[in-house]
Amino acid sequence: MTALSHDRSTRLTAVSGVRSREEVQSPPSLLIRRVRLGSGGPTVDVRTSGGAIAQIGDLTPGTRESTIDGTGATLLPGFVDGHLHMVQWATSRSHIDVGAARSARHAVQLLVAAVSDRAERTTVLVAYGFRDGLWTEPPHKDLLEAALPGRALAIMSQDLHAMWLSPAGLAQIGVDHPTGVLREQECMAARFAIGALESAGVVDGWVVDATRALARVGITEVIDYEFADNATDWVRRTASGQVAVRVRASVWQPWLDESIERGLRTGDPVADTRGLVEVGPFKLISDGSLNTRTAYCYEPYPDAPSPQDAYGLQLIAPDELAALMAKGDRHGLRPAVHAIGDHANAVALAAFEQVGCAGRIEHAQLVRAQDAHRFARPGLVTSVQPQHATADRDVADHHWHGRTAQAFPYAALLAAGARLELGSDAPVAEPNPWHAVTAAVARTDDDRPPWHPEQAIPLQAALAAASAGRTAIRPGARADLVLAAADPADLGLADLRDIPVLATVLGGLVTYRSDDDTRG
Repeated sequence: MTALSHDRSTRLTAVSGVRSREEVQSPPSLLIRRVRLGSGGPTVDVRTSGGAIAQIGDLTPGTRESTIDGTGATLLPGFVDGHLHMVQWATSRSHIDVGAARSARHAVQLLVAAVSDRAERTTVLVAYGFRDGLWTEPPHKDLLEAALPGRALAIMSQDLHAMWLSPAGLAQIGVDHPTGVLREQECMAARFAIGALESAGVVDGWVVDATRALARVGITEVIDYEFADNATDWVRRTASGQVAVRVRASVWQPWLDESIERGLRTGDPVADTRGLVEVGPFKLISDGSLNTRTAYCYEPYPDAPSPQDAYGLQLIAPDELAALMAKGDRHGLRPAVHAIGDHANAVALAAFEQVGCAGRIEHAQLVRAQDAHRFARPGLVTSVQPQHATADRDVADHHWHGRTAQAFPYAALLAAGARLELGSDAPVAEPNPWHAVTAAVARTDDDRPPWHPEQAIPLQAALAAASAGRTAIRPGARADLVLAAADPADLGLADLRDIPVLATVLGGLVTYRSDDDTRG
């Protein structure tokens, strides 16, 4: 497969580390009436002004002030999805879902059953959601060709680390492959190539619409790990005036040198984005995934296809990982290192210790007990996705047999002093913070008993982790808020998972109100 490239001539030049004042308009004041700020607290009114919390108490409505009646509801800091892929999730919302497939042939049957009314929508018909971690027959391009001869097809795995293409689908992106199942870097390149076949305007429309869906569940901010020139793409999207969340736009290795030339630094605002976008972390992928059996581990996988793949894949050598992290850090780009297997996490921790920088470890799904305390280093965020623990428990029991006491070890990491932040990795899981919080607290999402309940964390810790560490609503804080229909602490786990959101507020502006849904 050829190396990735992108057309510099089409890159917007408005991205910089300085936000022009005229692009941010001061929002009007908003009064949220008769709400509780946490469990057992008194009922108060909360006023926002200029994008921040202005007053808390028994307040009198202003004559030109917008109001929300929150009687009986609980006001919480807005949720932050600390890890998702916006384009992948936005497009998956309209793609064929084969997630229920129990085998490769079953996946093909689901695809064929759904394909007729979607056949001409794109050059390559895309489906998503296959999980082959427990399949006895591997996916293969010939199965797709036999079912839908000559059709250009691509099925994305649920974990985004593999793509299964038909012969015509491979031809569309100029790839020759013996099985049609592309994994890791080849998969990522194929995702990029297929995405380039879509109109940017069409994709932007899907993404903007997806931000409104995020607001419906109380999300006010995301870290976007889409494999793209994210800062530039979000300049274009925010021009619509309809983006409903804040965005931290990640930088990936192919864009590192260009981002350094442009002066991008993690945490700096991106110009011409209405004050909604800032430069995010510098993303590096050190290993693969559990379902694809490429997470880099100390012990071998039981069904490895070859001895050289028995321990998963180390995608970046330790010395190179540390060098890239140091290069990014020198230029103000804090690294976010994808590490799933226990060996990959140990390597990532060693690199942070060597470089001495702040940053993030993404996923931390399998961690040796002796490494847990190393996550407590100052400035390090451990970004986890609790829905993965419930969705992947069977795959983990098989491929990580005997080690699952240290799989998705949220309680152990929290006890060791790690700073946890929650996310979804959408479209791997639904970007719903209530689902993430419930999975972290319950360690199950079905009728089965909790999976390793000793690794469950308390509700208040989960809520804080779902809000990027914000635990209280105070005057002067940014007015990113969610109004929940009830106090989460009063609910059982089933009700917590589906707690209604009454309103979401972003910088004092209402991005979602449930009564608008009722009227519409």
